[in-house]
Amino acid sequence: MKSENKSNVQEVPAAANAPTSAETSLMEGELGEIKIHENVIANLVAMATRKVPGVSRLAGSTVVDAIASIVGSRRMQARAISVGIAGDNCVTIDLKLNILIGYRLPDVVQEVQRAVIDNIESVTGMTVTRVNVAVQDIDEQPAEESEAGDEDEAGNVPAPVCNIPIP
Repeated sequence: MKSENKSNVQEVPAAANAPTSAETSLMEGELGEIKIHENVIANLVAMATRKVPGVSRLAGSTVVDAIASIVGSRRMQARAISVGIAGDNCVTIDLKLNILIGYRLPDVVQEVQRAVIDNIESVTGMTVTRVNVAVQDIDEQPAEESEAGDEDEAGNVPAPVCNIPIP
C-alpha cells in the first residue's frame, strides 16, 4: 500500500453538502436547517463541568486564564475542551480539568461525564458518544470565608448597616 504523507492531517471523505467541522445540522424540514456551532457545545460542557463538586477549574495556566477571563478571551476554554461532531448528530468531548484535593478522582470524573452528557443531550438533542476526561492537576481548596462575614485584617467584624429610613 502506497502512502503519501504530505501533512499530519488525515483526509476524511465528506458527504455532499455535509456541515463544516465547526457546526452540525440537527434537522432539515419545512422551516429550514438548524446548525449548532461547536463553541455552543464547548460552553455547555464548561457550564456542566463547573457545577460538579470537586472540580476546581478547566485545565490551563492560572495566571494566563485569569488574564484571559478579565479581557473576555475564550482561549482557555479552547485549550481545555475539544469537541468532535459526526454527521449523524453524535458528539465526542475531550476535556482537561483540575480536581480539588480531598475528592476521589474517579467519582468526580464520572459525575463530570454524566453532567456533560445530560447537559448536551437535553439542550441540543444530540447524542454524546464519549466524554474523555484528563485530570491535569490537583488544586488546593480555596480559603473558606469566615462564618461571621467579612472581617478586616485584624479579624474585627464590622457593625451591621441598617438601611431602613427613619421617619
